Amino acid sequence: MNGLSLQNRYHAVNDNTAALWAENAGIGKIREENYYDPTRLALATGIRPSVTSGISRLIEQLSQLTKGDRLADTLPACGLHFTFLPLTLPLYHADEPLPAKVDQLMAIWREFAAEKIVITHLRLVALPDQLLLAGIPAHPALALREQFCANVLGSQWKNELLMRHAGRALPAPFWHSTLLRYGAAFLPDYVRAFFFRHQAVTFGNVAGELTLVKTNYNWTECYPLKPV
Repeated sequence: MNGLSLQNRYHAVNDNTAALWAENAGIGKIREENYYDPTRLALATGIRPSVTSGISRLIEQLSQLTKGDRLADTLPACGLHFTFLPLTLPLYHADEPLPAKVDQLMAIWREFAAEKIVITHLRLVALPDQLLLAGIPAHPALALREQFCANVLGSQWKNELLMRHAGRALPAPFWHSTLLRYGAAFLPDYVRAFFFRHQAVTFGNVAGELTLVKTNYNWTECYPLKPV
């Protein structure tokens, strides 16, 4: 998926979400389970860029807006990340040793570690129950991710990768950080209004070196793994 088709995809998702919101005035059914296991950690790859002033203001505004709403899980600025390729479901405790086959994964990762990734034209993308900060990857990020994904699928980590994506597109098309997860079927009116006010705003670019980590769902508890 190139930059233009990805921009079109983001616009289409926003339009579809707005249509769903128009048909559903309330928040709908409250979730009975977490989006992800709140205590276990997963293996993932991505970047942890510096938080620009514009993104910092966005996160602070969203945090203040949702303060006191127990259903709102807003990303702290310290957790800002853009996933390159998530590798596993949350399977591990922080102090739990990884399986021996991690050596194969580290050997694959050696080719990609510390590659610089740039993501441009950041904007808000709305899902029915989430707000994303999403952008367009600069060359050669798309090719790198396709190659890394293919290499993992050809390894002993294939099953973990397929389970993590659960039948969805692999790799996933979006390049994003999830700013808000809401514990119901739909975002409340006050968050929808925030999205519509900021829908046309662009938040610049971010850049960072690729890293392989053992992390919780929002990257606020994060343990880098380095190839030997």
